[in-house]
Amino acid sequence: MSETADGVRIEPVYPPAEGPRAIRPGGPWRVIARLDHPDAHEANAQALDDLANGADGLQVVFSGALGAYGFGLRRFDSASLHDAFDGIRFDAGANFELDLGPDGPDQALRFGAFVERSGAKPQDCAVAFGLDPFAVSARGPFPADWRAQATRHVETALELRGKGFRGPFLVADARAVHAAGGSPAQELAFALAAAVSLLRLLEGSGAPPREARALIAFRLAADADELATLSKFRALRVAWSRVEEACGLEPRAAHVQAESAWRMMTTRDAYVNVMRGATAAFSAGLGGADSVSVLPHTLAVGLPDSLARRLARNVQLILLRESNLGYVADPAAGAGAFEALTKALCDKAWRLFQEIEGQGGLPSALATGAFQRQVAAGAATLAKNVAQLKTPITGVSAHADLAERPVEVGVGAPEREAFAFAEGGLKPIRLAEPFERLRDLSDAFLQRAGARPKVYLAALGAESKHRRRVALMREWLEAGGFEAIYDGEAATAEEVVGRLRASGAPLVCLCGTDDAYAGQAEAFAEAFQALGVKGVALAGRPGEFEQALRAAGVDDFIFAGGDAVATLRRLYARIGVETSAPGMMTP
Repeated sequence: MSETADGVRIEPVYPPAEGPRAIRPGGPWRVIARLDHPDAHEANAQALDDLANGADGLQVVFSGALGAYGFGLRRFDSASLHDAFDGIRFDAGANFELDLGPDGPDQALRFGAFVERSGAKPQDCAVAFGLDPFAVSARGPFPADWRAQATRHVETALELRGKGFRGPFLVADARAVHAAGGSPAQELAFALAAAVSLLRLLEGSGAPPREARALIAFRLAADADELATLSKFRALRVAWSRVEEACGLEPRAAHVQAESAWRMMTTRDAYVNVMRGATAAFSAGLGGADSVSVLPHTLAVGLPDSLARRLARNVQLILLRESNLGYVADPAAGAGAFEALTKALCDKAWRLFQEIEGQGGLPSALATGAFQRQVAAGAATLAKNVAQLKTPITGVSAHADLAERPVEVGVGAPEREAFAFAEGGLKPIRLAEPFERLRDLSDAFLQRAGARPKVYLAALGAESKHRRRVALMREWLEAGGFEAIYDGEAATAEEVVGRLRASGAPLVCLCGTDDAYAGQAEAFAEAFQALGVKGVALAGRPGEFEQALRAAGVDDFIFAGGDAVATLRRLYARIGVETSAPGMMTP
């Protein structure tokens, strides 16, 4: 049985079904490219290239923003903004979505003033200002005195509206929830609760709900789980319509922005990120996003070069302009699987949203840390599934390539800006990191010793019998950076000891059938220990023979459902490679 992170059962087959139709705008989604180079002149080159080659707009990322990931514009004074947007007309049809940093209100006001100085009329410019008073929850404990900060964001939004900008001005941005390991329902509940809190703040500032809702946009993460992502974006629109009806309003299409997910990005086999980004764009676009920004595939490695940026842009252009996917209104409507998951997500997200409201609203839930603790619990389960290979990551924990060539990043690119996350915040994670750190240990070992750490696969029985476990162990070991040595079956312990000595491997793993283990494993393990190997493992569950096998010298048992990360760390420790706490490893 398969389940989502929210505990929704995924059936093997679904009959056709009908569900509520989400209110959404017509036409294709907009292709948004990131403007995130810390240097304004280099950022300008990025922007001009993207707009000239198919992008519909720019995600203007400031340093310290939720979507900066260590980069983003570091200066936002008038001269820096002029350098970054030299040659770009704000009233020529392009869309601009601001991803603001800690100085969000000031950045938004300065950007608005710069647009006005450029000669463009605010009402002719499509700028989503992205003011988010709840973004601070990603960086540390949410302040108990949040109201002053939130009021400043709302006043800034109203000031920009007064200048004639169309908006939206505020954003219910749930990317931090996803990046911290949250489930789709938690992400949706956060977005709904944030939007409702913004409605209340706007109403307190004199903007009734009928006007206030138009000032608010939504921003969600889109990952490579097609079923969950597409259903999540559909569910957001359905659930928001329910909020509007509860406010006595006739539902209207909300403004929904999407960004491909940070937590799915990898530094190893980074080209797989291209496919992840394409799947995320496909799912978010068909799910009803108005705009989609795809993270370049090398972003987790460093600041992307022009190739990575072009691929991020072109995967969307292919979906839209060659496959014409943007011209179908709600293509998932009537499909049983999507209708069922959309409904389930709506129900679960609504219950979580009501729990947040019952705690006094999102600010109160964040101030007490209740919501963050829920997300942390889900993240722990997610990390456990990754470590146990229940959630395999292609190119990292599955099908790893020890000989892969490193990808290139921008020439002369600055280092990633470090950002401190305090305890109690929604700290972003990448699921691949524990395995990537193991690979880093392997790289350091290779540089120091001239070869990767080796594990000899001692095969018991005929090749036709041990073939499967040998193949599984080879891939399992390579995910941790170990080179597997296999040279066929060995009939006796003496024979395999000779081969092991010749291989130079300090570690050995027994691979065979359970019947072969019952007859030979103890003798082989004793022979290995007599040789002085640093560790002996066995591929499979020990069952009733565990005590005897351990007495014979078997240190570890490797089987489906076991913690691969912890076991691989133990293998490194046995050969004298120092490791620190789980997930934080150093050579």
